[in-house]
Amino acid sequence: MSDGLELLQTLGAPLPSDLDLEDEILRLKRSRNAVILAHYYQDGEIQDLADFVGDSLQLAQAALGTDADVILFAGVHFMAETAKIVNPGKIVLLPDLEAGCSLSDQCPPDRFRAFLAAHPDHKVVSYINCSAAVKAQSDIICTSSNAVEIVSLFAPEVPLIFAPDRNLGAYVQKQTGREMVLWPGACQVHETFSERKLVGLKVQYPDALVLAHPECEPHVLRHADHIGSTTAILQFAITRPESRFIVVTEAGILHQMKKAAPEKTFIPAPPEANCACNECPHMKRNTLAKVYLALRDLSPRIELDVELREAALRPLKRMLSKDLNAA
Repeated sequence: MSDGLELLQTLGAPLPSDLDLEDEILRLKRSRNAVILAHYYQDGEIQDLADFVGDSLQLAQAALGTDADVILFAGVHFMAETAKIVNPGKIVLLPDLEAGCSLSDQCPPDRFRAFLAAHPDHKVVSYINCSAAVKAQSDIICTSSNAVEIVSLFAPEVPLIFAPDRNLGAYVQKQTGREMVLWPGACQVHETFSERKLVGLKVQYPDALVLAHPECEPHVLRHADHIGSTTAILQFAITRPESRFIVVTEAGILHQMKKAAPEKTFIPAPPEANCACNECPHMKRNTLAKVYLALRDLSPRIELDVELREAALRPLKRMLSKDLNAA
């Protein structure tokens, strides 16, 4: 808590020394009629204050269903954009505007437009981990939990582009048996996991099941006992009778795993390098202090041009309705 106060003071916001950030956030949430959405990859103290904690699909649905005046999205930029796309009349806050996404950043809208022009007969399925400008160029959006289902909505003869995650695209290709043109992007966190170290953990804990996110590279996924979205990994871990799991995704999910099944052991898979590279540095830019400041000042806000928002909304509506013809 003291670190949070020091940060606030450096930002030019003198505050009482006895300020309780958690209490103040809850007070402001009530007075602002705000809802806090937090991704599983946020720090545990932020997850514990949130009204909804989930993965991209759950949070998109929660954003769509809220009657709050203010949405504070403790996540990354594309997630807050999604909340604004489906809630144009609400104030949408992102505690730190620099909380980006390595995967989204690897798919600049102008380069994506040129890529699509080179494949004019293709329909476009874009993973939700992309900017509003890329969503606006897509036919439908998917998440890691519904990517196989969304791709399967298209007739087999329809040529498809899948963007921006090549690893998730390769996983979907394997599950559906259909070829797609893959945009060459990847998540810096999910590409950092070491196959060598994962095999070492399996030898050290032979009774442990390996749970992996489909954004991981194929040579890592081949060692997994279960592959799924962050929510699917969580549900698998807490419902299975086994007591030990090796978790191959961003380590923030371990907070909810330990809360839901404290009697079980969850082992984070290590990256190749000796660093905290299995933690998303963009997600971790959000702090309790920044959440407090955002609610206090109603800033920083996510704003979208009307034309862009409407263009990005169409493929999102098709995903949520599972209707390729939704306008």
